[in-house]
Amino acid sequence: MFESGKRKGSKLGGFPTLGTVQTSTFATGGGGGASSALAFLRKFHLAPVNWVLVFAVAGLVTIGLITVYSATLNNESYSFSRQLIGVGLGALLMIAIWQFDYRILGDMTYLFLAINVVLILMPLVPGLGAQINGSHSWVRLPIIGLQVQPSEAAKITYILMAASLVARYNGLLDDPFEYLKALVILVIPFLCIMLQPDLGTGLIYLVIAAMALLMGGARARFLLLTVLAGVVLILLVLGVDELTKYKDATGEWEYHILKAYQRQRLIVFLNPEGDTSASGYNLRQAQIAIGSGGLTGKGLTQGTQASLNFLPEAPTDFIFCILSEEGGFVAAMVLLAFYIFLIIICIRIAKNASDLFGMLIVMCTVGMWLFQILENIGMTLGLMPITGIPLPFMSFGSSFMVVNFCMLGFIGSVWSHSTALTQRS
Repeated sequence: MFESGKRKGSKLGGFPTLGTVQTSTFATGGGGGASSALAFLRKFHLAPVNWVLVFAVAGLVTIGLITVYSATLNNESYSFSRQLIGVGLGALLMIAIWQFDYRILGDMTYLFLAINVVLILMPLVPGLGAQINGSHSWVRLPIIGLQVQPSEAAKITYILMAASLVARYNGLLDDPFEYLKALVILVIPFLCIMLQPDLGTGLIYLVIAAMALLMGGARARFLLLTVLAGVVLILLVLGVDELTKYKDATGEWEYHILKAYQRQRLIVFLNPEGDTSASGYNLRQAQIAIGSGGLTGKGLTQGTQASLNFLPEAPTDFIFCILSEEGGFVAAMVLLAFYIFLIIICIRIAKNASDLFGMLIVMCTVGMWLFQILENIGMTLGLMPITGIPLPFMSFGSSFMVVNFCMLGFIGSVWSHSTALTQRS
């Protein structure tokens, strides 16, 4: 599929770029220190910039910041300044990673696996982890007193691990033993994340793994058998939970594998009118917010669902509802247009990547974003089960924002190195 040192496909679709900056344009001067500095600068090349990609991301981040500002205006539990810090730090990391040659990481599969597992298991360490909303997904930083979610950073290492693992097969994963070996490695982080438990992040891992295997050349029958095995496993889990359920001290049913609230979310998805006082309440309020926005919305900061606390977790899980209520159908369509634009750009970058590893990095990121977009927006409309999966570049969360920017940096690195190879050929 890809050949080492050669390009596959045509040139990069006419994306405008800021070409390689040569330091020969700087004036030279005398003096030992100045001459040494200029000599160093002459050897430094800035990576080209894909301005179309930057425009798409800038549009999404701008919409996100405006919506988060409105959602957090009367909510002391969330700090808008923290979101700004996340955007600023994420942008700086994106620029740094963009300059980095991603190909150096191609043979570090097991290192990324080890880092991934350590990050996931950190919240389970006594005295270090913190339990929030029934999930052991957080770590307290003792010096600065902040709480961070290592599983967010683990998404980066998981994508790099999956891409480097599958890229070893050069686009043809047709041996059953090798496929099973790759599948086991990809499932290990999922099993670790379920110890917290964090079903939302676990589902994201499975989507990334599926995208890596699909785009990495795994045979269709292997993928089909894996899906069937997954369905059987889910039915088995539900059956075991149902047979072994018990009542706690309050008389509520508890289960050994899936938590009661996770099962309730699934039940609400299948029968949204069956429960309007507990899990179904969030869905009902989300639909009210979206429907009340009409064509052009109620205006910035004029929404009532968030300001009057009808909609729980509005700045995070239900940020799309805030946008729809205050900006209406028009604002929602603008957001979707930017998402589609971003996905198309990334797919074109993946298509023209110089190697399989780079293509898989981009497509695994695309798979992650697509799943998060479809799940987050779908759950607010009653089309998907309600989960804690945030909306890329929109939902509140500095760690979440930094991770998305970092993956943009890797996409930019894949694009810029493919561009440089095309220019030299």
